[in-house]
Order: sequence, then C-alpha cells, then structure tokens
Amino acid sequence: MAERAPAPPRAPGLSRLHDQPYALLVLTTLAWGGNAVAGRLAVGEIAPMALTAGRWGLVVAVLGLFARRQVGAGLAELRRHWRSALAMGAAGFTAFNALFYVAAHHTSAVNISIIQGSIPVLVMLGALLLHRTPVRPGQAVGMVMTLAGVALVASHGDLASLAGLRLNVGDLYMLIACALYAGYTLALRGRAGIGGLSFFAGLAAAAFVTSLPLLAIEAATGQGSWPTPIGWAVLVYVALFPSFVAQVFYMRAVELIGPGRAGLFINLVPVFGALLAVLILSEPFGLHHAGALALVLAGIFVAERSAGWG
Repeated sequence: MAERAPAPPRAPGLSRLHDQPYALLVLTTLAWGGNAVAGRLAVGEIAPMALTAGRWGLVVAVLGLFARRQVGAGLAELRRHWRSALAMGAAGFTAFNALFYVAAHHTSAVNISIIQGSIPVLVMLGALLLHRTPVRPGQAVGMVMTLAGVALVASHGDLASLAGLRLNVGDLYMLIACALYAGYTLALRGRAGIGGLSFFAGLAAAAFVTSLPLLAIEAATGQGSWPTPIGWAVLVYVALFPSFVAQVFYMRAVELIGPGRAGLFINLVPVFGALLAVLILSEPFGLHHAGALALVLAGIFVAERSAGWG
C-alpha cells in the first residue's frame, strides 16, 4: 500500500477539530439537516437533476481552484482505484442526491430528515454481514428504536398504512436513497490509504460525470429549467456545506471511529432537519414527528452507550 501523502498544516483550532469525531459528526448532520430544507426550497426554483449535477460540478471547481496540490498528492493512488471511486461516487453522491431531490417534490422536509434515520440501521446490518462487526444488545435495541421512528414518520402516524403499502412515493424514494448511502458508508472502510481530500475529489468528479446523463434526460424530457435566483442560492449552499464540508468531515469521522458508529450519528439529521424545517419553512410538526424524534434520539443514545463513547 502506498504511503499517504503528508497532510497540509492546519490551524490549531482546525487541528483539534480534525481529531474530534463527535464534533465532526454533529457539524456534518447539521449541514445535512439543512440539506432537507434546501431540497424543499429548491422545488420550482431549480430542477432536481440540475441541482444534483450543479452541486458536484461546483465542488469539483472549488477543489480545482483552492486545493490542487492536496488533491494531486494522492492522484496516482486514486487512479489505481478509479473503479471503486466511480461506483461510490455514483451510488453515494449521484443516486442518493437525485432521489433526495426528487423525493422533495413529493414529501416534506421533516419526513425527508427523519427517514434518513434508517441509514445507521442499514450500516450496522451491512457491517455485520460484510465485515462480521458484532452488534451488541444495546446497539440492536437502538436499531429497533430507530426503525420504529422511521416507520412512524413514513406512515404519517398511521402504522396501518405500512401493512397496506400506502407509503408516500417521496418517502419510498428516500428509503432507497438511504440504502445507497449506507452502502457508500460501508465502502469507505476500504479507502486504500488515499488521502481524504484526494479521495473526496475523486468521488466528487465521479458524481459530476455520472449525473450528466440524468441532467441530459431531464432536459430532453422538458422537465428542466434555468434556475431562479433562489435556485442559485440553494445550489451554492448545498455545494459548499452538505456536499463539501460535511462529506469531508464524515469521511474523517468514519476513519476515526468506524462506519458503524459514525453512521449511527446520522440519527441527528432528523433532529436538525425537523427543527430547521419548522423554523425556516413553517412546516407543521405533529405528534407523530415528536414521537419519531424521541425514538431516534433514544436509539442513538442506547446504541452509542453500548458501543462505548470513547
């Protein structure tokens, strides 16, 4: 395995943050909670595939302008693993984002946020099946609580609708997107020693390239349109924060504490997303949302206590 290129010097504050997985994960999930609100704000302002392609194109441009040397340090190793980078970028970035923004046309930001609570469950199950990572009893209890919260919000408080398969199509899109992102999280474990920024640049480039066919289909079917000023603002936000800062922080956190424990913190996305949706979009916040949030918060507490905080 090739040696990892030395990391560029960081300011003392950033250096401390770089080694604090819980702080990194809280900031990551805050940005992703805002992404659910941005997805709703984007409706009618910028087309879903234009937003998907545009966010990753902007990320690639930012990296090219401001981080050429850091990205270039791991380029040779990245070329040797371009197939896995392409697959991870297509599944974890392109497909996840495309389904995310399409779902925003059919369901609320609160629902989008809380359904993302299924990702940690899928990551834990995948880690058990693929890597034989043991699941402790407390983690299993936490997973069940999280699943119950997801079911509660996806059924809009009517659990009988699950038996009748009457889920909102937007909720279904989000569940598929969550499965894809769980696969991406598990694949981060085999990053092959590539520097974080170089690896992220490869994934972002892969996401941009694989999103172009979706953009072309959107334009060819007459569903695309030129972004409004609000659409441009949404694009800049999702490119800089959920796409760039949050993804780099998340990869570092996975490196520090592993995919199972890092993925568990995605349960915070519903908390931040629901609060931001209420504050910014004035969306209704029902009893079933409160119950779901209580379940996912309790789930993360029980499961992480079982795994060990340190």
